[in-house]
Amino acid sequence: MQIGVGYNPEKYDKEQWQRDALLMAQTGVRVVKFGEYAWGAIEPSDGQFNFGWLDEAITLFSQHGLQIVLCTPAEHPPLWMTDKFSEIKRTGRDGRKSDGKCINSPVLTKYIQRLVAEMAKRYSTHPAVVVWQIGCDADPPHCCCDECAEEFRMWLREKYDNKIERLNSIYSDNAKCSEYTNWKQIFPPANHGQNPSLVLDWYRFTWFSYTRYIESQLHIIRQYNPKTAVTLKTAPAEFLPDYYTMQRLMSFSMCVNEPPTQLPMNPEEFYTNAFWLDTVRGIKGRNFWVTEQLSGIISKGGTMSRGLRPGMLKGYALQALAHGADTVIFYNWHTDVSGANTFRHGLLGHDKQPNRRFHEFAELCRTANSLKCVYNSKIISDIAIMYSPDCDTALNIQPQAEGFSYIEQLKSFYKGFTSLGANVDIIGPDADLSDYAIVVAPSLYVDNKVTSENVYKYVVAGGTLVLTCRSGVKDRNNNCVSDSLPAVFKELIGAEIIEYDPIGNGFQTVADSDGDLYICRHWCDVLKLSSASALAEYSDGFYKGMPAITVNEYCKGAAYYVGTVPDANFFEVFTDKLMGDCELPRLRNMPYGVEVTTRTDGYDDFIFFFNNSSEPCSINLPKAMFSVIDGIGKDRLDLKPFETEVVRR
Repeated sequence: MQIGVGYNPEKYDKEQWQRDALLMAQTGVRVVKFGEYAWGAIEPSDGQFNFGWLDEAITLFSQHGLQIVLCTPAEHPPLWMTDKFSEIKRTGRDGRKSDGKCINSPVLTKYIQRLVAEMAKRYSTHPAVVVWQIGCDADPPHCCCDECAEEFRMWLREKYDNKIERLNSIYSDNAKCSEYTNWKQIFPPANHGQNPSLVLDWYRFTWFSYTRYIESQLHIIRQYNPKTAVTLKTAPAEFLPDYYTMQRLMSFSMCVNEPPTQLPMNPEEFYTNAFWLDTVRGIKGRNFWVTEQLSGIISKGGTMSRGLRPGMLKGYALQALAHGADTVIFYNWHTDVSGANTFRHGLLGHDKQPNRRFHEFAELCRTANSLKCVYNSKIISDIAIMYSPDCDTALNIQPQAEGFSYIEQLKSFYKGFTSLGANVDIIGPDADLSDYAIVVAPSLYVDNKVTSENVYKYVVAGGTLVLTCRSGVKDRNNNCVSDSLPAVFKELIGAEIIEYDPIGNGFQTVADSDGDLYICRHWCDVLKLSSASALAEYSDGFYKGMPAITVNEYCKGAAYYVGTVPDANFFEVFTDKLMGDCELPRLRNMPYGVEVTTRTDGYDDFIFFFNNSSEPCSINLPKAMFSVIDGIGKDRLDLKPFETEVVRR
């Protein structure tokens, strides 16, 4: 594992560079990231490039043994450009310009390509530059300017074979009896209340636009060095982009990792950032890097977060390592004294003096450098949870019931499996399923032919599949199917839905075959069985006694259907049953907050125990194991809050 830091040499004098590079090397830093905000410093005026300072910085820091991640600073155009070309600014749905940028702007595209070409020509074969990070924040809202509207129409024309009548057949709105008579009548949707087919197409178009924008930079870099590693920063957002498509040509994934510093009062609340880390690993199906690790207090919504408790800085970095990160780069070395990020804290405060967090960071560097035996290991999982950008987006466009959440369903299954010590992959909708013993695919709401065929083949071959409510509801175009639900999956689950009840934040109860009761919320499917067997039935309401959760033996495998959204107690029992039936090992009775993850190099297994809680805990191991961190054998682990132990099995 390598530890790195973000650094902005353009903000400091060269004497400060000398002090910082020396301290980084002495502390154990191995990687430094340059350039993310440096477009104005690299190109201070139109066509006038100044690389002298960057040449010196790369030379100086590399002389101290530091490898360089070089960013294309395309995300932050200089002020001279935005003043000269107002059209490159993002246009909101209200027609107003904002601080964002229009990635479809021909002017911006031309300038970015020129900038990246100049940088790649100079640095693509530089021995100290080991990775390029493409600058792109893919969070919505997307630009709605005239240029983007016209690009959207062109994208639609290609998708629908330039036939407006074909688009009308998809977008038909029986309630309004309206049809387009020419392409110019189509505009970016103003809100989610518009035609859901149009809105989903708009999001797909934005993903296409970002992919084109990203790949144009990647192709330029690789023109100068085809073998260079190129990656893209990903960050959690309300509407996750289709990172599976956007990163298809990247060398590996790179993510922002900002775990919560305020732990919840409710012990049932899911708060770990492990789910996000496993999602990032699943984008490319391999180990990843963290490009912005939490280094201190952050500012969101105008106020600052709680400070990092002792152990958090080190513990959350080792948590990332446990879930597949090979390199963790902390957000920044310094804390800005001016500008928008003055209260997004780096490792050193405004006074540039080492503090408690910095000393903990130095301890992390020493620990990370002692974990070299783990570096070439990876995560191997028997369990996968499927995430679909289409389904997530469509369910946000048309929320199904008050409180109903697609992502929360994924997290509920994830919490159940990981509480038993299981590795879990978060995979995309087109992923190969053949290596998994259990696959959970919550709410396959929008049809994807590849996904449907894959899950059938998977169960036929002997896999254990779990589907949930709101599956099979929409076709590829986000229109409701003319079939009883779950439509394409009826044969697979051996049942059909004869009625449903969107109960929102109300609740019902279900009883399993042992008579145990569980609360369920948000949604209730009423099922009629064909070949399936009921595992749980509703115990109240007008559908009392009707099946709620089923299992169907199908060819060599089994397909479960969870027709409601049960509480955490159910998921604890259900995931335990699934793993037991598949003869997967389970760790029970772990202390609250303890996360167990295993990496392997093919010869040795390295088991990470992370106490993600504010209370100390003890764990008795089934046998004595060698501590990779301490270098001694242990049969008991005593973990402080946010402490990690790594043992070799």
